[in-house]
Amino acid sequence: MKAVRFEQHGGPEVLQYGEVPDPKINAGEVLVKVRACALNRLDLALRNGIPAWKIPLPLIPGSDIAGEVVEVGELVKGVTVGQKVILNAGISCRNCPACAAGDDNLCRSYHVFGSGEDGGYAELVKAPGFNVIPMPANLSFEQAAAVPLVFVTAWHMLVGRAQMRAGETVLVLGAGSGVGSAAIQIAKLFHGRVITTAGSDAKMAKARELGADEVINHSTQDIAAEVRRLTNKRGADIVIEHVGQATWKSSFMSLAVNGRLVTCGNTTGWDAAVDLRYLFNRHLSLLGSFMGRTGELHAALQFIGQGKLKPVVDRVFPLSEARQAQEHLESRQQFGKVVLKP
Repeated sequence: MKAVRFEQHGGPEVLQYGEVPDPKINAGEVLVKVRACALNRLDLALRNGIPAWKIPLPLIPGSDIAGEVVEVGELVKGVTVGQKVILNAGISCRNCPACAAGDDNLCRSYHVFGSGEDGGYAELVKAPGFNVIPMPANLSFEQAAAVPLVFVTAWHMLVGRAQMRAGETVLVLGAGSGVGSAAIQIAKLFHGRVITTAGSDAKMAKARELGADEVINHSTQDIAAEVRRLTNKRGADIVIEHVGQATWKSSFMSLAVNGRLVTCGNTTGWDAAVDLRYLFNRHLSLLGSFMGRTGELHAALQFIGQGKLKPVVDRVFPLSEARQAQEHLESRQQFGKVVLKP
């Protein structure tokens, strides 16, 4: 099969497109013909190399996968050849106390496709049978690939961690990111007032089309000052943060009394300071969030199937142009998900 993989860490130039052996499944796995695979910033981080995270090399990246089942292991139930499917990006042991409690994202062996094992930058991928989810009929393969990682992450941040309530004000950092575009929609689904940020007029317009009530241009405006102005100095009940060091202070200072800041990433750096006086005087909560539960992905997919939540696709590249696709993602010019199509 054709695939893209890297044998050493580095820039986009380390990505190699060519022939590799077809994956072989065991009795508990399925073989999926990849019809689309969406990119994530995790792909870039793993390609560059994370000192504390040793991954097997060579590796085929890609966590967000949609396709058709071409082979089913004898122990897999409820999956048929020819079925259109989405793959739940997270792989867990299914046996530990965390998995038994439904917190599979907290499993100690939890990992995603394209990190601990080969992912979706390929014509074929193997997956555990329990990671296979029927694809909503109203989606194209490209749209379906734009769903799993970002929607489960955003749902877990807003619903699982922040426990959002109707009528709350939510600040979403980075409307053009996958998580940002999903979080805007989920917050509106729960009847929130959404303030978001973007770096250009074009992205600001697209954010409003997704349902954002107010949009701040983070290139020219002070985020925290604008949030205070837009909320009559009250602040936001929830801040969805995944940018990291560059926006941390603004995110923290945008919180209302009893506000919750939920963070799932650090794309601009991890070294963030907290003024403890502000933290305890205003009764604030800082919440970490990692991926999401399988059940939360199923919950989001119900609304996606009803057309109430919509995956956002920025641009589709052929698999052979994976290097250009990653460069496009690194440029931060996209709004929504960048997708590869074998």
